[in-house]
Amino acid sequence: MKPLEVVRSALRALAGNPLRSLLTMLGIFIGVAAVIVMVAVGSGGREQVMRQINSLGTNLLIVVPSSITAFGARLGAGARQTLGEDDAQAIQRELAQVQAASGTSRFAVQVIAGNSNWSTNLQGIAPGYFEIREWGTAWGREFTPEEFEAAHKVALLGETVWRNLYGEADPVGETIRVRNVPFVIVGVLARKGQSTAGFDQDDIVLTPLSTAKRRVFGVNPVNPRYVQAILVKVRDGEDMAEVEQQVRDLLRQRHRLQPNQEDDFQVRNMTELMSTRDESSRTLAILLASVAAVSLLVGGVGIMNIMLVSVTERTHEIGLRMAVGARPADILAQFLIEATTLALLGGAAGVGLGIGASRLLAEAAGWPTLIQPEAVVVALLFSGAVGVFFGFYPARRAARLDPIEALRHD
Repeated sequence: MKPLEVVRSALRALAGNPLRSLLTMLGIFIGVAAVIVMVAVGSGGREQVMRQINSLGTNLLIVVPSSITAFGARLGAGARQTLGEDDAQAIQRELAQVQAASGTSRFAVQVIAGNSNWSTNLQGIAPGYFEIREWGTAWGREFTPEEFEAAHKVALLGETVWRNLYGEADPVGETIRVRNVPFVIVGVLARKGQSTAGFDQDDIVLTPLSTAKRRVFGVNPVNPRYVQAILVKVRDGEDMAEVEQQVRDLLRQRHRLQPNQEDDFQVRNMTELMSTRDESSRTLAILLASVAAVSLLVGGVGIMNIMLVSVTERTHEIGLRMAVGARPADILAQFLIEATTLALLGGAAGVGLGIGASRLLAEAAGWPTLIQPEAVVVALLFSGAVGVFFGFYPARRAARLDPIEALRHD
């Protein structure tokens, strides 16, 4: 038999029992769909994790004051005023693995621009902040060294603040007021999106730290150099855990803490904080992989079972084919093609279901998904391999039938 005739014969046999063929494909259909959803969920989760980490700034450590106990009540992190601009400068100066360090403080404010106003946060920053956060401007420019040093009343708007105050108009050169202090807008920050905690990073106004202290909120009389947090950018290729420990050791030394005293600060490694979300997506991916494996196994067994039934039903037909010249290899090829076609059709339908389910999951549950073209191809190839593997035994059994015995079969 010619190869094309073998294929046509196999397709006619499948079309002769459409319901049985559909039920046989069901296991492969579910299995491949689960594979697509599994890869989409896992890839989407990892993509979001990396996007959120990158939006904060790569290789980032955040140092904040620790909690304090007063009158038996344990206050939250940041209650102690233990960090200063000098600490940030020491971290950058004395640790070779640190690329940049910047002190920062944030305050809730009401920003007024003409007849518009917006409730947001005013964040005072030090030089190095833009490098640490890897944050540039969409319009305008960053602050100059002179503006940092002389506490100039200049501001950079986050995208959310800009749109709520000015719509689509260019705000560069315009003036806003914060606590009756006028600020000249020198630029608009590039879009960052949500933070790891779900907060809008673009809902912010930046100004030099010296300006925030001297012009708006006043200098802290207890610790004039106090900052709410220190952002530390570690050089590429350095061990984050090792640098974190070096930061701890340096700050303990600067704060003159005894060995038996607790740290009066906390160091947060943003990569470690993000591992929880990554682990969640990995767990879901493993669960879906288990479902996919079981479904593919069941689907493969179903194909083998149906093909064995088909061999039994078509024993007389097989004998006739052999009697008129069909070789065992032709019979083997025909049944293998039938099994592989069942698996591939089920796989193709499963790909469609998997893509649709991934999109529904993204919309309904808010879980990030990312369809990988490579996963689609691999799923189809794997479904075909399942058909070949589980269809080989029935096909071999059909090919080894004795023509005379087969012709006697009713």
